[in-house]
Amino acid sequence: MYFASWSTKLVRQLLTTSLSLAFSIPAAAATASSVTTDMLPTKSDVGVIPNTEDAALHVLNRLGYGPKPGDINKVLQTGVKNYIQTQLHPETIPLPDTLVRRLDSLSTEESTTGQMLGDYLMARKEVKEAKTDKDGKENADNKDDKQKGREILVRMAENTAESRLARAIESPRQLEEVMVDFWFNHFNIFAGKGLDRALILSYERDAIRPNVFGNFRTLLGATAKHPAMLFYLDNWMSTSADYQPRRGRGGKFGQLSPAKNKPTGLNENYARELMELHTLGVDSGYSQKDVTELARMLTGWTFNQRDLVRSGVQFTFNADAHDNGHKVWMGKDINPRGQQEGEFALDILAMHPNTAHHIAFELAQYFVSDNPPEALVNRMAQRYLDTRGEIRPVLEVLFYSPEFFDKTAIGNKFKTPYQFVLSSARASALPINNIRPLLGVLSQLGMPLYGSVTPDGYKNTEAAWLNPDAITRRINFATALASGRLPLDKKLDETNQTMGKKQLEKQADGNQKNRPDLQALDANALLATLGSSISAPTRELINGNKEQLRGALVLGSPDFMHH
Repeated sequence: MYFASWSTKLVRQLLTTSLSLAFSIPAAAATASSVTTDMLPTKSDVGVIPNTEDAALHVLNRLGYGPKPGDINKVLQTGVKNYIQTQLHPETIPLPDTLVRRLDSLSTEESTTGQMLGDYLMARKEVKEAKTDKDGKENADNKDDKQKGREILVRMAENTAESRLARAIESPRQLEEVMVDFWFNHFNIFAGKGLDRALILSYERDAIRPNVFGNFRTLLGATAKHPAMLFYLDNWMSTSADYQPRRGRGGKFGQLSPAKNKPTGLNENYARELMELHTLGVDSGYSQKDVTELARMLTGWTFNQRDLVRSGVQFTFNADAHDNGHKVWMGKDINPRGQQEGEFALDILAMHPNTAHHIAFELAQYFVSDNPPEALVNRMAQRYLDTRGEIRPVLEVLFYSPEFFDKTAIGNKFKTPYQFVLSSARASALPINNIRPLLGVLSQLGMPLYGSVTPDGYKNTEAAWLNPDAITRRINFATALASGRLPLDKKLDETNQTMGKKQLEKQADGNQKNRPDLQALDANALLATLGSSISAPTRELINGNKEQLRGALVLGSPDFMHH
């Protein structure tokens, strides 16, 4: 790794400081040293919500992606408790006109699922046909057609990413954005798998976002029937063993099939993840036989590509492909009832006590600590059952709990790469017209947006993300951002720059050939924005350095990497 002289010293200093602090000081102590602990509630003070700067920062960091300039005072003026309640009802919070205009400008934002899939299929066809001539030989004369098709595919992907990142950075409905990420990760799909490249925006917009505070059974059903999930976990092609497709079906926009509409048989992928990840949790008492029986109950849950593109029909129950045999699932006799077998399974799974505990644990782990208090998890699970799976009341138990504001919970979570990048962008308040550098950084940090290949999604624990190589890459990003060397202010059509490892290192380099695109960050303004989340020892270290290094030291500090 090569850096110019002052940059080499900077990175070494940052690494030495960050690594020594990160690995020698407990996470909570590293960021909570300035917390006024006597103002925080004890476990006996249920319902006591402190209205202090530390509490304001805590909710800004946990219910959102950290403070923007002035946010601490806004929360204090509103009151921490009122802020939490408002965040739980995002429909009461108006979106900024600038964000609305930005979202309106995205070509895919209002496109239907069918339109996006149709555009994707057409672009993919153009790329494929441009590669070969009518005899199947490679064709070098159709570069324009191939480039046009690729540009459509790239634009769709970037529009999807910009919609997510713009909201996460600019929207005052911060908890809504956090919950969108939480539930997307819980019901993860991989954007790199075939048709899901085109379906992922609709999946998040239509299945996830409207239901993040609603009823879990509704959310579960929305994800189960969305073509993105049906395709990702292969349930669209799961059929009874004796299924024979009718002749004449298929074609350009017909029923999907990997082998020209030949029968594919039973596929257990979705049934397995539905029980293990989406509802009951691993080791919850079900057997492999239960997985197989559930897969049989869900046969025929599919979508028709032609109907989706032409008419917008996202879900189809193919009765011909359904296994109509008798089943025994989780000790229950299941008589043939077609689609209702699957609906019955979702009903049972959504209200199972193990599902309540599983969801409660994941929420508490995300918002409180990597190893959340069992008493809190149990209270959340009971609230889930009492309300028939309503998500908002469970969150109220969580956010108004003494455990949430306990001093051991303050600053004890290590930010995921996604949280680190977004909180850096919010704290810096830089204009972000070009999201490519941020997407590249997320990839370099091991958390590409929509890029978790496996259905369990990304982890949110310190063990998953804290290591020396990750710290080095975070510091490279902090250096490049703080020095104004990321082309964030340029429009997408003004730069072809992504942000791979070499580019990130280059932008972190202080060589004068790499002239800044933006003004360097003001460290004093950063410290004012972040308030008491940056501890006194860290401030002392930062203030003892040269001005050109201080912004990077703030964003590269262990204090900022925790929340």
